[in-house]
Amino acid sequence: MTALTETPEAASTPAVPAAKRAGGGLATYLVIRFLLIFPTILILVTLVFFLMRITGDPITAALGGRLPPDQLAQRIHDAGYDRPLIVQYFEYLGQIFTGNFGRTISDNRAVTEMLATFGTATLELAINAVVVALIVGIPLGMIAAHRRDKTPDAILRIFAILSYATPVFFAGLLLKLIFSVWLGVLPVAGRASTSTEIALSGLAAPTGIYWLDALRSGNLPAFWDVESHAVLPAIALGLLTAGVFLRLVRTNLVGTLGRDYVEAGRSRGVSEFRLVTRHAYKPALIPIITVMGLQIALLLGGAVLTETTFEWKGLGFQLAQYLTARDFVAVQGIVVLLAVIVAVTNFIVDVIAALIDPRVRY
Repeated sequence: MTALTETPEAASTPAVPAAKRAGGGLATYLVIRFLLIFPTILILVTLVFFLMRITGDPITAALGGRLPPDQLAQRIHDAGYDRPLIVQYFEYLGQIFTGNFGRTISDNRAVTEMLATFGTATLELAINAVVVALIVGIPLGMIAAHRRDKTPDAILRIFAILSYATPVFFAGLLLKLIFSVWLGVLPVAGRASTSTEIALSGLAAPTGIYWLDALRSGNLPAFWDVESHAVLPAIALGLLTAGVFLRLVRTNLVGTLGRDYVEAGRSRGVSEFRLVTRHAYKPALIPIITVMGLQIALLLGGAVLTETTFEWKGLGFQLAQYLTARDFVAVQGIVVLLAVIVAVTNFIVDVIAALIDPRVRY
């Protein structure tokens, strides 16, 4: 029999850590993900800029036919839109880097001021929608996995399909018809009643997020008024994502419940409820966290229709107004801000996923 001996060279060779063999570490991954934000935003800004110029310059698009030709030509010259397109593009990039997005054409308002005013409303709606999506999607997904291939599972899967396949404006109109018109229990539109908006606008340094300002001022009636106005828009937009979360939780929990360590828990007499909620739940959350960044983009896209349906005066509502007015300067500013939000949110989600799951590396 041949004996296997360890040579001195093999014995003295240090073992290479598994993380090093598999690829870069956490720091490398995070740095690369952070650096990818900038080309992503640059590509989106470039696409928006040139697509907006397909129909001509913004002045002609917004004011053409409403001004005499000589005044229109003077406005175009003063704004610099008669210069070569590539010159306008690099000048626009320089303005963005300094935080200057220009002024809207339709109402001559600083774009940065408009973004700050209406961006908080969209942020409030997005937060409410994410809360609804998590409250509805995760528990129902756990129930569907626990009752796999039974009647509750079938019903919940149908609900998930309907929730993310139903157009958000149709869901909003249906909710308004039921809860505002027929039952009369919730407001039909707006972010708050007129008296509440006046009271909150008079606060020192308001955040623009109504429920937060109401809590800061200790005005509980205003808080409940704000929340009552937020229920229907949050449900209409949140259900769009809740169906995705439900299917993800169900699929991943079903897979996790078949793992060896779960079967070992069953053999020791651990209840099925405890296995679902304590042992199989956390590993199933990793795909949800990963997908959540993509769902933020879906929420922002759905916010345009939701805000228009409920007259929720945020960025989506203003985007529809500026598109109607063909105010491309304002549209560019809103789209650039939304692109930044999506890119930064995806980076944050990638960081959280990498901290939870050590397998997420380059």
